[in-house]
Formats: sequence, C-alpha cells, structure tokens
Amino acid sequence: MSELGAALRAAREAAGISLSAMAAKTHYSKPYLSQLESGTRTAKPDHVTAYSRALNVAVDALYGPPLDPLRIAHEWLVADTPVTVHREAGRRVGASLADELEDRVMELRLLDDTVGGGDLIPLVRRELANTAEIVKHGSYAEPVGRRLRVIVGELAQLSGWVASDAGHYVEAQRTYLAGVSVAAEAGDAALAGQLLSSLSYQMANVGDPVDAALLAKSAVAGARHASPVARTLLLERVAWASARSRDRDTAQRALDAVDDAYEARSAEIAEPHWVYWMSRDEIDVMAGRCLIELGDPSSASPLLTTAIDGYDTNHAREVALYQTWLAESYARTGELDAARGVIERARTATSDVNSARLVHRVEEIERLVG
Repeated sequence: MSELGAALRAAREAAGISLSAMAAKTHYSKPYLSQLESGTRTAKPDHVTAYSRALNVAVDALYGPPLDPLRIAHEWLVADTPVTVHREAGRRVGASLADELEDRVMELRLLDDTVGGGDLIPLVRRELANTAEIVKHGSYAEPVGRRLRVIVGELAQLSGWVASDAGHYVEAQRTYLAGVSVAAEAGDAALAGQLLSSLSYQMANVGDPVDAALLAKSAVAGARHASPVARTLLLERVAWASARSRDRDTAQRALDAVDDAYEARSAEIAEPHWVYWMSRDEIDVMAGRCLIELGDPSSASPLLTTAIDGYDTNHAREVALYQTWLAESYARTGELDAARGVIERARTATSDVNSARLVHRVEEIERLVG
C-alpha cells in the first residue's frame, strides 16, 4: 500500500464513511477508490482534492509529510502563479518577477526528479502559458525581456520533456519547436540546442532514429559555444540517436566526445541550471544503454550496475528506467533469471510514478524476458 493511498483510506475510515458512500460523494467507482487506497492505482492531486472535499479534511492532512513531492505539486497547482499575482497588481514587469520565475523553473525541474510527467504536466503547462503571455503582452525593459524569453524557452523544454514522459508526443514536439524560436529570440544558442536535442531524444525513442541523429548533430553545431557540461548533454543525445540507428562509429565518437567535454568542466565556467543532474554516473548509464543498442550488452552491465547502486532512491522513475536497461543487458546475454528479478523491481515503481515512458519501457522488457 502506498503512503498516500493509506492516508486516503485512513481519513475515510476515521470519518466513518464506507467505500460505497465515498464513491457516491466523489463520483469515482468503488473499485477505483479501492485501487487508489490499496496503492495498485496511483493517487493523483485530483483524487486528493476529491477526498478533501468529500471528507471536509484539509489537503495537507491527507498528503502527510510536508516534503512529499505530490503534495508540493498539488500546492503549486491550486496556488496563483507569480505572473497571475503580478498581472492583477497591474505593475510593470521588472527584474524581481524575472528572479521569481527563474527560481520557479528550477523548482519545477527538481520536482521532475520525483513526480511523474502525468502528474507534473498541468503545472508546467500553466506556468509556460502564463509566462509566455506576459512576454507577449507585458511592459518591460529589454534586459528583462531577454530574461523572460529565456525562462519561456526553459519552460518549453521542461514542458516538452514532461509531456513526452506522459506519452503526449505530438504536444511535446510542438512545445519543443516553439521553445526553439523563443530561445533564438533571446540569443541563447545553448538553450535552443537543448530544446532541439530533447526533441531528438524523443524521436530516437518513438520515431525515426536516423532523423533524430541528424537533429542532435544540428543541435551540437548550433550550440558550438555551449559550456562544457551543456555540451556533454548535447553530445549524449548524438550518441543515443546514433546507437539507436545502429551507427556504431558515430555513436562511439560521440561517447568519446562526451567524456572529453565533461572533463573540460570547471568551477570557473558557469553552467545553465538545466544540466544540474549531469554526472559521471549519468554518462555511464548512457554509455551502457548505447552498448546494448550496439550489441554489446555484457559490457553494459557493469556500467549500469555501478550507476544504479549510487543513485538517489528518491528518484524512483530514473532508477526504475535504468533498471530496465540493466534487465535488458542481462536478457541479451542469456541471464534471464537475473533479468526477471531486475525488471520486477522496476515494475514495482510503476505503481508509484505516473510515467507513461516508464510503463512502456517496463512492458517492453517484460515481453523480452517472457
């Protein structure tokens, strides 16, 4: 039973309300509510709101610990955004609003570490729409305008990423491409490259990997002056798309370039916040994934195992996704029992994280291991 599901059940039972009565109050079916409370179906902010209203219980009391990521997401969803507050006050847009919006983009990125795309997407959509509106209709000095356009570009990248994680691929593509235009207007070539390479990553996974590789290479070329860690990320996308298209030589050259770029990082060189998650373990995971695609799963297993062992367990989706590649590496070397054990652990995470990407990946490997 998930902690949130258990909290919903405890609140209902404390109020002396049966599942049948709760179904009538919330308009969800009795079996559906039973699945929410048992944890076999992921409880989302809408469900918590329904319980809160039906039981006349504060949302905070249902979510439990104040650092619960879904609780944070819910609080963001029901609160006014800074843009809304600012617009209602009728003030000229200044640096203080840009500061606040930059902080919110960072916080949303960190939420993506622990909240699946299916739950995070309404928050990011709203933040992107509100910020884009104030760029279009607001009054501000040009330096503030540039910062606001960068924020819109970063929100477009995050919105596209979250939409893709939720399985909304057309929306993700449209959002990424709109973000490229805004990033170009702001003169941020690295961000434009990040948006294009994010689209390349989606195309490599669910589209044509050959086209994805061309797009990823274009992103690197267009962001030729990107900082070392940002360049590392862009080159990883080249490696992945090339591996998916079975272009061994290009994939290997890109992986070598990834190592070189990452080694060039320095405390004196400023990096964009959107590469905060890049690390040696992340690089090893990508190398392992590429090796599997290129037919060398035995070399991939040690890289994946070490990286997974050192990963933050609170990042359940990423851990589970990386476990699917470890399971695939085992399966493709004939170690089916080991593969089944690993994929079962990844399957457990799918009930707690609302991520279509994770569900599809787990199902793919389950079919492989039989």
